[in-house]
Amino acid sequence: MAEPVRTLIVDDSSVVRQTMKAILEEDAGIRVIDTASDPFIAAQKIRKEVPDVILLDIEMPRMDGLTFLQKIMTQHPIPVVICSTLVDSHSDSSIKALELGAVDLIQKPKLGTKKFIEESGMRIRDVVKAASQAKIKRATRRVVHEEPPKTPTKKLSADVVLQRGAAPMNITTTEKILVIGASTGGVEAIRTLLEKMPADAPGIVITQHMPEKFTKSFADRMDSLSQMTVKEAEDNDTVVRGRALIAPGNRHMLLKRSGARYFVELKDGPLVSRHRPSVDVLFRSAARYAGKNAIGIILTGMGSDGALGMKEMFDAGATNIAQDEASCVVFGMPKEAIKHGGTHHVLPLDKITDFVLDLAGK
Repeated sequence: MAEPVRTLIVDDSSVVRQTMKAILEEDAGIRVIDTASDPFIAAQKIRKEVPDVILLDIEMPRMDGLTFLQKIMTQHPIPVVICSTLVDSHSDSSIKALELGAVDLIQKPKLGTKKFIEESGMRIRDVVKAASQAKIKRATRRVVHEEPPKTPTKKLSADVVLQRGAAPMNITTTEKILVIGASTGGVEAIRTLLEKMPADAPGIVITQHMPEKFTKSFADRMDSLSQMTVKEAEDNDTVVRGRALIAPGNRHMLLKRSGARYFVELKDGPLVSRHRPSVDVLFRSAARYAGKNAIGIILTGMGSDGALGMKEMFDAGATNIAQDEASCVVFGMPKEAIKHGGTHHVLPLDKITDFVLDLAGK
């Protein structure tokens, strides 16, 4: 068995530190080696024992999390997961942290229903384990298995949101739709794709595993960097050329079609493949309503979300692309999609946009 993921929690709130420690240590595959109330104390503890993952708050005394993150990435790169609140003013800083090298983002646990606490704890543990496998520049990482550790939590399929159809909808239009799924490392991967897209690129729908509220800041940031219009999806938004829609955190997003019009539908519901939004849900809807007019792209991420849905797209006539291992932060989701036989092409991240545009042009 692989050694537990050694984790350091850095947060100025003692309550948060204690809560996060309790949540993480529910999983035998994670061990909290220490906690720190600010980056200066954290630096002292790192000198004594280098953790596999750092869980980092942004707003702290003496030194803010972004400054500390920059120092880590330039001096001694370690996988960092940002632990942030739902306060809108923190969302932009959290997205900036991802651009500076943090591998993922989670929201701080808060009081709520038992179901919310269970789902929140599950995501926090999954993200920390995924981060331990992330490829960080200049970091010497220990050898780990790419498969996520087994857990007793049942993994639901897309059936709970959208039942499997007998056949895809009969398609007569030639308009292509790009359907993208990503998780750990996906923020930078999606930025790489969108920055190269022209203003009249085919309509794009994206599911990126990210907490609610933060997807709005992510979409706004992508909009500022892309020639396309990028926005957090709203129910019934039309999918058209020159627009990319990003699934809002905590809502499943489905691609639908009415006549010649493609649009998105947002749904609540249980976690699918341990996520909400789920890539499997989006891909299944694309298989049903876009069929051969869809181009599926699965990017870096931990786990298997999207693998089954991509195979359904493949069977419905879509053309599917997986990001290659060398350019992935974590080669989990693409690897599973390839293993399930749902992909046609495996490409480096920097080659995908041009390849897709060529496909769409045909």
